[in-house]
Amino acid sequence: MADDPEEGMLSWDESVFRDEHVFEIDYVPETFKHRESQMRSLKYALRPAVRGSRPLNAMVRGPPGTGKTTSVQKLFGELAAQTDVATIRVNCQVNATRYSVFSRLFEGVFDYEPPTSGISFKKLFNQITDRLVEDDEVLVVALDDVNYLFYENEASDTLYSLLRAHEEHSGAKIGVIVISSDPDLDVIDALDSRVQSVFRPEEVYFNRYGEGEIADILGERVKRGFHDGVVSTDVLDEVAALTAESGDLRVGIDLLRRAGLNAEMRASRTVNEQDVEDAFEKSKFVHLSRNLQNLSESETELVEVIAEHDGDQAGDVYEVFHERTELGYTRYSEIVNKLEKLGIIDAEYAEIEGRGRSRALTLEYDPEAVLDRLE
Repeated sequence: MADDPEEGMLSWDESVFRDEHVFEIDYVPETFKHRESQMRSLKYALRPAVRGSRPLNAMVRGPPGTGKTTSVQKLFGELAAQTDVATIRVNCQVNATRYSVFSRLFEGVFDYEPPTSGISFKKLFNQITDRLVEDDEVLVVALDDVNYLFYENEASDTLYSLLRAHEEHSGAKIGVIVISSDPDLDVIDALDSRVQSVFRPEEVYFNRYGEGEIADILGERVKRGFHDGVVSTDVLDEVAALTAESGDLRVGIDLLRRAGLNAEMRASRTVNEQDVEDAFEKSKFVHLSRNLQNLSESETELVEVIAEHDGDQAGDVYEVFHERTELGYTRYSEIVNKLEKLGIIDAEYAEIEGRGRSRALTLEYDPEAVLDRLE
């Protein structure tokens, strides 16, 4: 690019980005700020693993976009580089059953996927623990977004199998980090008593970032992701303010990327405040988009029905949903509860004349915004 970012317009083969990957969801920053105490707590829990012993278990809690996943990824990267400890992070949004969690562990241990059929959970479990004992290897498992296992009633069975592995197979050393982004979920209380008796995790809480911390973190992304002079201090402050308003750092990261793309659409070498304002109309729905993209076909179908019948009674919504999917009321009710826990809908009980107590189903977002993101 030219030395003066204000001079001239971008040509077709130029970009305002130095490294656009810096703004991707899976990017792990080299410099990780404002989470020093949380990192110390996690290192304390995992220190025994470095000495070849079973580590302490940990529970990581906090609102979305507060650095929980990045902290664990940074820590796992350090362990991989400096020790023989095996680490596997499981995305429970995608792997929301005990079997799929252990399939992911199998893949991490053996470097290939298990057979898609014909292998029981017990055999899958035994092959994983056999390999760990054979290699005298400590495994640390991170169940990221563990709240999804609770939504599918799979959390207790999954954790029970992991926590009891050393009893089932002498010499198996597995530590567990559970990561929850649901502020309304009390992980311990929601577990079966058989799991509560053995799960005594170190608790690590991630509070929301302050606006100054957000500006500092996003400023580092700007430095690494954009060419010099593309994003001014005033524009960065605007992005930080909008991000603080949402409470989710991922909004700010997505906002910077979209604002940069808007500047390129104008063939401009700099991002202005209008680019940011226009980008925010999409970036503010980052959390919604992430939740919607991991829904099953039937769950997506129900979201569509509710969007089209926003505010209707649950029984009326069920009739339309059943007509489209032929699913029964029990499964319908399970999906309603899951969508409510995800913050996609509100299912509030009310007294209806002649019908007693009934739930009215309403979206927590503008119906058009939801339907746009389902296409």
